[in-house]
Amino acid sequence: MMGGYMNRILRIDLSKEKIGEEKPEKDWSIKYIGGRGWGARKVWESGIDVDPLGPDNLMFFASGPLTGLLIPSAGKMTIVSISPATRIYADSSVGGAFGAELKQAGYDAIALSGVSKKPVYIMIDDGDVEIRDAEEYWGMGALATEERLKKDIGDNGIHVLSIGPAGEKLVKFACITSDYGRNAGRTGMGAIMGSKKLKAIVVRGFKDIPVADVDKFLEIAYDSFNSIYENEFLDIWQRQGTLQVIAWANERGVLPTRNFQETMFEHAEEIGGDKMEEVKTTDRACFACPMTCGNYCVIKEGNTKVVVEGPEYETAAMLGSACGIKDLKTVIKANNLCDDLGIDTISSGNLVGLLMEAYEKGILTKEDTGGIELKFGNGEALLKILEMIAKREGIGDIVAEGVRAVTEKWREMKPFAIQAKGLEQSAYDTRASPGMALAYATCDVGAHHSRAWVISKDLEMQNKWTAEERAKLVIYHQHIRPLFDCLGVCRLEWIELSVDENIYADFYTAVTGVKTTLKKLLERSEAIYNLTRAINILKGISRKDDYPPERFFCDPVPTGPLKGKLLHREEYDNLLDTYYRLRGWDSRGVPTERTLLRLGLKDVALKLKKSGKI
Repeated sequence: MMGGYMNRILRIDLSKEKIGEEKPEKDWSIKYIGGRGWGARKVWESGIDVDPLGPDNLMFFASGPLTGLLIPSAGKMTIVSISPATRIYADSSVGGAFGAELKQAGYDAIALSGVSKKPVYIMIDDGDVEIRDAEEYWGMGALATEERLKKDIGDNGIHVLSIGPAGEKLVKFACITSDYGRNAGRTGMGAIMGSKKLKAIVVRGFKDIPVADVDKFLEIAYDSFNSIYENEFLDIWQRQGTLQVIAWANERGVLPTRNFQETMFEHAEEIGGDKMEEVKTTDRACFACPMTCGNYCVIKEGNTKVVVEGPEYETAAMLGSACGIKDLKTVIKANNLCDDLGIDTISSGNLVGLLMEAYEKGILTKEDTGGIELKFGNGEALLKILEMIAKREGIGDIVAEGVRAVTEKWREMKPFAIQAKGLEQSAYDTRASPGMALAYATCDVGAHHSRAWVISKDLEMQNKWTAEERAKLVIYHQHIRPLFDCLGVCRLEWIELSVDENIYADFYTAVTGVKTTLKKLLERSEAIYNLTRAINILKGISRKDDYPPERFFCDPVPTGPLKGKLLHREEYDNLLDTYYRLRGWDSRGVPTERTLLRLGLKDVALKLKKSGKI
């Protein structure tokens, strides 16, 4: 057995109430690494022509070979499936310590299928697995469920994945919550759990994770932690986490404001990192993380106390400036509400901002909103509409279906709906950043920044770059950033604290005993990106889906340092052509047979040929 892997995948069929195991082949483990890679391959093999909310849609929860070890931020786990929000490939990464605990319980991954006849939760207790009744927890919030399960089981040290009312009611962007505020969001994983009548997964473990070369491993770990502790930017990350980005984005004119109509928010300092420090009580870290970028914030109003881990940048931008909300307390309340109800803060904020613009333009009326004055800056309206979405009440029932359903109901909203592939865009305006626009538009799960964050370099270079230089940077990010999801570690140390990416190849070699290089790992990550692209091609994705929102081509930036900027369609077409060529895809965005064979994806090439795609 290689180090780093527990060599066991837990298989659970909820329809049959059947629990089993399988052992992955060594070659398979190496080829797909772990985490996102294992999940993408398992979803491919299980069949992608499925109803996302039906019994045949596989959910695959996978750690990586580095998860749970003494490596900076090695607590990551990825959940992979077919999304109910976009109906294409989907994954969602979650931090905290659940992934580490799962490995300590003896499993690398969970393959979950079927639909339970009644609400249940899964208890994984150091290798012993039970499907337990969850009727008494059904209807509870995700945070409340975690707290109650810990009390009922009698162990505050267990780790829990849970869904809230939004997941139970199949809200298409429902998320899964863990460790009181860590979320697997964006792609509707909570709705899939809800469709399976699975309220929670609980894990407790005490097993050791094998390491092939302990001495070498400890030497690398010592060096990597020291490099982080010596970094000059560690202090601001420990104090403010990602919320410091509010000031950065606002100064550069890329902060989404009032549904991306503007790119600077006049009240940015009121929802940013400095303001957050006034209500912060302590730091919080994921497993083995020296950055401690999680912030516990507490606000008190009379006898009411709201506690939240956050808000992070994306949450504060999308529930704050994108909705015109200038009060951090309202953002914190909205963050806490989303966490407990179990809805993604990015999609929620994006959609509420869209509704607010539509309301102010007269497309929506009070009759549509149930009497709510849904104007930018109305904090009470924000909180009310979030609750309506999660409970599918009134207009919330339509919004719960996601941006495509909203723009099908009110077609006048299409020109200012900020999305790609049916996923609401996260919190960066890209009218002045063609590279970041390309990154969003070609992301395999939809408009999410997790695959490539190139906006900083893109803004710095502006017109100095060629299309090839831009496309190459996007492609590199789309390989290196998902590689962290495969390995089971957080990418922030690499992005923000300049940890050398080569060290992760050294970790992999020392941990598994399989000698590798960063180049080889990136080749495997490239193969996985081509696999997920193939899934999407078979699900109907084509070149037309690789474009930014229409607003970014039509509405110039109105104010600020980037005033007048917008994307030019001809320039973007050229950039997209260049990107396809460098990737080894044809002009339609389909991976060529030669590319797939080079990456060891012969069966994928055969499937695309059989379907007439290549």
